[in-house]
Amino acid sequence: MPKMKTKSGAKKRFTLTASGRVKRKHAYKSHILTKKSNKRKRNLTKTGLVSPADEKNIKAMLNL
Repeated sequence: MPKMKTKSGAKKRFTLTASGRVKRKHAYKSHILTKKSNKRKRNLTKTGLVSPADEKNIKAMLNL
């Protein structure tokens, strides 16, 4: 059997934390930033965690 390949899109978007949770970036920070408040843009810069409902699928994409 050949090796399992990771989904390259998921590989670029997600990383694992030391405790095994999946870390992600926030969306809506790439363009049309003039109408968004400074507080909103600042909070979108920070990383977040994937919800537990989606973790299983993302770990499958990363072959973990």
